[in-house]
Amino acid sequence: MVITENVPLAPLTTLKVGGPARYFLEAMSVAEVSEAVEFSRSRNLPLFVLGGGSNLVISDAGWPGLVLKIGITGINHRHGHDEVVFEVGAGEDWDKFVGMVVTHNIAGLECLSGIPGSVGATPVQNVGAYGEEVGNTIESVLVLDLRDRQLRELGKEECAFSYRTSIFNTSERGRYIILQVNYLLKHGGEAYIAYADLKKYFAGWNKKPTLADTRDAVKKIRAGKGMLIVPGDDDCRSAGSFFKNPILSADEYERLTARAAAKNLQIPSYPALATQKKVSAAWLVEHSGFSKGYGNGSVGISRKHALAIVNRGNATAADVVAFKEDIQGRVEEIWGILLEPEPVFVGF
Repeated sequence: MVITENVPLAPLTTLKVGGPARYFLEAMSVAEVSEAVEFSRSRNLPLFVLGGGSNLVISDAGWPGLVLKIGITGINHRHGHDEVVFEVGAGEDWDKFVGMVVTHNIAGLECLSGIPGSVGATPVQNVGAYGEEVGNTIESVLVLDLRDRQLRELGKEECAFSYRTSIFNTSERGRYIILQVNYLLKHGGEAYIAYADLKKYFAGWNKKPTLADTRDAVKKIRAGKGMLIVPGDDDCRSAGSFFKNPILSADEYERLTARAAAKNLQIPSYPALATQKKVSAAWLVEHSGFSKGYGNGSVGISRKHALAIVNRGNATAADVVAFKEDIQGRVEEIWGILLEPEPVFVGF
């Protein structure tokens, strides 16, 4: 186990901002994870677990304790009748894993193609895109419980997956380190074509899209929105979608539509839950004066996607936070809704 000191963290994130880690370790095994936890506890150091760095805003001060990057790799699988369980190390690259699954004609993850980051990060926010959520396919998660430093396997129900949430970022935030994720997928299943962008992409096709067709379409759509990491493209220097789509009650939705009607506008939405409405955060941002390409010096809005706050090259974390707060304030003032950020804020 090699622990290094004063390691810059910005290069390890997709937003490319933030200061250094006082101590840093990339753990390649469960044993090294346990050793790292013991190291941090014996020195009374705060511990932060780093995945692929794709959904983070790290403060300019960095992290005063130990940053533990999970590098556990390995993919095993076991077959059932029509199903396959994949046991995947938390340090595996997410999109590489999705590509392998699709290549083997296994359904369930094709719409989650092109998402940057590690496998271990996917359960935390119940990563979702184009109508699929990873929580729908997770069978269980192997974790290290920091309360008693024991290994546990948490079943799907115990993870309490909901829209962009799980116990890992709500009720049990900071309790578990994810070591392995087990996915239950369907061999030879059909591609999931439910989202409007995908339906539009495949409109006019005279054959049913394959899983590979769907993965290719998702990656092209994401690229068009600046949501696919392309080296040298500053529209990709972001933390992904910065705000969650608000889920409103019937009364909240009625008040919002009344505000929109007063401006001769119509709110785009779609059913989220039985009695609630999910509203487009991108629409709220754009209709609050922050159009695609809006700039504020070193930080701005992607030219391809209104929900991506981008680092134009020399932004600081403070710049990003100030810009984020400006957007939140304007949206709340105009629409009466406080947007909730998606990224994790570290060291603030």
